[in-house]
Amino acid sequence: MPPADRHLGARLLTHGSTLTFLRKVQHPSQHPVDRFAEDLARFEAVRGPFKRTRPYDTDSRIPVDGAGAGFSSKVSIGMSASYLLLVLIVLGLFGYYLGKSRAVAIPVTPESRLHSVPSYHGYFVALWAGVPAFLLLALWVMLEGWLIMALVLGAMPERLTNVGDQELSLLRATILNHANGIDTGQTLDPAIEAAAVHYTTLSSIGNWCILVLGSVGAMVGVRFALRQVSMSLRARNHVEQVINVVLILCSLVAIMTTVGIVLSLLFEAMLFLSHVHPYDFLFGLQWSPQIAIRADQVGSSGAFGAVPLFTGTLLISAVAMAVAVPIGLLSAIYMAEYAPPLVRSLAKPVLEILAGIPTVVYGFFAALTMAPFVRRVFGAEGLGFDVSSESALAAGVVMGIMIIPFVSSLSDDVINAVPQSLRDGSYGLGATKSETISQVLLPAALPGIVGAILLAVSRAIGETMIVTMAAGLSANLTANPFEAVTTVTVQIATLLVGDQEFDSPKTLSAFGLGLVLFVVTLLLNIIALWVVNKYREKYD
Repeated sequence: MPPADRHLGARLLTHGSTLTFLRKVQHPSQHPVDRFAEDLARFEAVRGPFKRTRPYDTDSRIPVDGAGAGFSSKVSIGMSASYLLLVLIVLGLFGYYLGKSRAVAIPVTPESRLHSVPSYHGYFVALWAGVPAFLLLALWVMLEGWLIMALVLGAMPERLTNVGDQELSLLRATILNHANGIDTGQTLDPAIEAAAVHYTTLSSIGNWCILVLGSVGAMVGVRFALRQVSMSLRARNHVEQVINVVLILCSLVAIMTTVGIVLSLLFEAMLFLSHVHPYDFLFGLQWSPQIAIRADQVGSSGAFGAVPLFTGTLLISAVAMAVAVPIGLLSAIYMAEYAPPLVRSLAKPVLEILAGIPTVVYGFFAALTMAPFVRRVFGAEGLGFDVSSESALAAGVVMGIMIIPFVSSLSDDVINAVPQSLRDGSYGLGATKSETISQVLLPAALPGIVGAILLAVSRAIGETMIVTMAAGLSANLTANPFEAVTTVTVQIATLLVGDQEFDSPKTLSAFGLGLVLFVVTLLLNIIALWVVNKYREKYD
């Protein structure tokens, strides 16, 4: 077929099943090109002023040029979900009112009373209106993309779908981009354009079907729940069971998220350890993750000894905690026990502002103010030390200032939570205020204080921006706070910046470092629990 005829046929592929039916039934013996031309003329006459020059109007997301009516899949599912949620809210409120009214209307005698108060009957009806439809919507949101794409791919020619996994993934992405009106600037196969139209049509139909089914299901649920309202209905038990299930699901989300993080780290870290021996990684003294790209290229084979990173992380964290813990704890004691109410009401919010300053601002402060100050005080002009332009001391001091609120605010709340009776008993035995604080309040508040310090340590270990701007990227094995060092988190961020191949030891080393960081954090939690259990003061 000539190119012009092929282009004409490609445009007709997007006109839907109606033209296909006309082509097969009304013109069984007509030449294919003539049938295409006649169908196209008929469609052009019907379409009239709605003609566009592009398959999709990317501004309005409305498929044109014979692509069928309706919005794209993203807009359609958003509208249908919004409409369904609106319907559920209205039906839920209406069901609550009906359920409560019906429960109030039940005659109550001294011998027979409602098992639950009328409001629980209203909640019972409202839950029956919303929960089934909401579950249906959640199921559709999870399966919609996979199901519709499977139907679309099943209707496409085998020459496009009988390919490898990577080509099939690229085909899916192309169909989705075209269906959502994203112009990639490529000349697409007519079958792909028709598949995009098919995807949009099926998505729109499915979303509106979910809207109708969800609304009908909500009304049926209201009807069923109203018939259950009676004097013997244990509405409170049913409502609390649903609430318990919701709370359990929320807990499972947090647990499964942690499990997913651990498994992802383990899988990628095992791949890294298959390239690099664990002993060389954990106890190696040189870190230079540079790998030659080609076999004939002169380059390093890579050095993945992580000890310099661990040392730099501990050094900067130690400097930060040396600043944050004394200042934070002493300020908490002052605000809790010594400061007048007016001073406390002003000082605590001002101190907590430090936690809201972006870390990049702290990084600028460390690089432009603290680093020159450290060189001026401890360098050749001051105490005579050899101070680098980027130092662990500058980064650690600024990081300690940043995490002061984590220690002070939490410790202040914990100290204020100690019962006043303990203070009164200590004063009654003749103890002074300082003795009461050191012998009674701090031991009683120790679990909370340890938790605050642990949170501050975790924040210090996980900080990246301040270290990058003030301590540098040099993996130096040193305990000198005046030299430039780097941390585990900085190297993880550096290794994963840009386009990376996740099959090279250089990139996979980031996951090995992440696994070590996770294990260290876990050990810190275990140590904190041991300290709390050993030194906790128990009171009757």
